[in-house]
Amino acid sequence: MTETTTGGTARTPEFRLASGVIETLRQDLVTNAFAYRPLPLQETPGRFVRRLPRPIRAYFPWTRYAMVGALALFIIVFTAGSQSSYLGDAGELLMGMMAAAPVVMTLVRPVAAWWAAVALTLVFAALGGGSSWPWTPGGFLAYVAVMVLVTLRTGPRVAAWMWTLTLALGFAVSVVFRNGSGYGYGYGTNLPEMAVTSAFALVIASSIQIRRHAKAEVSAQQEVTAVERDRRTLLEERTTIARELHDVVAHHMSVVAIQAEAAPYRVKNPPPELEAAFVTIRENAVAALTELRRVLGVVRSADYEAPDAPQPTLASLDGLLANVREAGLSVEKTVTGAVRELPQGVELSAYRIIQEALSNTLRHAPGAVAGVEVSYVLGGLGIRIVNEAPTGDVRPSPGAGHGITGMRERVAMLEGEMTVGPTAGGGYEVAVFIPVPSRPAPAPAAPEEGSA
Repeated sequence: MTETTTGGTARTPEFRLASGVIETLRQDLVTNAFAYRPLPLQETPGRFVRRLPRPIRAYFPWTRYAMVGALALFIIVFTAGSQSSYLGDAGELLMGMMAAAPVVMTLVRPVAAWWAAVALTLVFAALGGGSSWPWTPGGFLAYVAVMVLVTLRTGPRVAAWMWTLTLALGFAVSVVFRNGSGYGYGYGTNLPEMAVTSAFALVIASSIQIRRHAKAEVSAQQEVTAVERDRRTLLEERTTIARELHDVVAHHMSVVAIQAEAAPYRVKNPPPELEAAFVTIRENAVAALTELRRVLGVVRSADYEAPDAPQPTLASLDGLLANVREAGLSVEKTVTGAVRELPQGVELSAYRIIQEALSNTLRHAPGAVAGVEVSYVLGGLGIRIVNEAPTGDVRPSPGAGHGITGMRERVAMLEGEMTVGPTAGGGYEVAVFIPVPSRPAPAPAAPEEGSA
């Protein structure tokens, strides 16, 4: 089966396979070949290093750099000692430094270091070299060292490309120099030795790199597992607390509702005000119990189904204000702006914030007068709950401060702003602004075809 390009030329599977191979080669050895990729410093010292003196341990992260530098120095000495004597001491030292340069380059530009080693191979092949050709003894060692270091920095696929291109390089150099200008005549090629030696070295280096990569993945997975385990433990603890809270609070609220319903029957001829107060207590207890079961009941069992009752919105605000008025709080409501339907999350959060603020007023400022302002503005919704200083002889109830924290969390979830604090008259004020993105206007309908 063939694939047809945009221009109409059929592309066979062989052509696509060859294109993929060339693209892989380009990505591995050509694209960003000279990019700056410094060798990472050593991070985790072993047991032996931890026992060394602190001044010595300070240089431990540079161990890899020191090892590569020592290898480069050894190659300089080895290459200089293995060259022909006609080059002289300076020439031998220069040849050694040239052979060691790609080894040092692997510290910062590994792929470019291999290309530099290929270029030096061509230079040494052009110079000729006794029984070792095209790689001199020092060049042979340096070339294998570079391939090993590059493999440790990159991976097995790059190693396979380097080994394949090395065989092609050795064969091409043998053909060109033996049939060209005369270099290489009388010399035996050491391409087979390079092929076998580099193959063994690259297999070992690839195994080390694969093992290192697998170990890093296992460590990362262990870290993720530890985080997930801690998170699961935290969720289990929260679930346990929620279940206990559900059991304890639900039991006591049920008792309150039952006692409030039975209390009027225990008093002969109770006044209507007392009966109304007990009815309000029972209704509040039942409502609180329903809300508690809606929020926390889901942790009781996997097959728990939430009640079908709708979540409260700002349309239910009058009922909330009537409820707190029956509880003894004098509160007034002011609405400004054009009332409009807001997102469900904004409506629910606004209702809960007002509910919590009024509950705080009941607990901490008994006898005070409160005011609720709801402002529908162009960019969102503004809420302001303010109460005067407490009056009368009733002592305020202590609180744990969770109400303000809960309001802040709701506002932060909606990316809003909230300010709280005492007023100049001794009261307290809660001001909230919740942004509501404006809905984009519908696009005008396109004129029908043929209309003027």
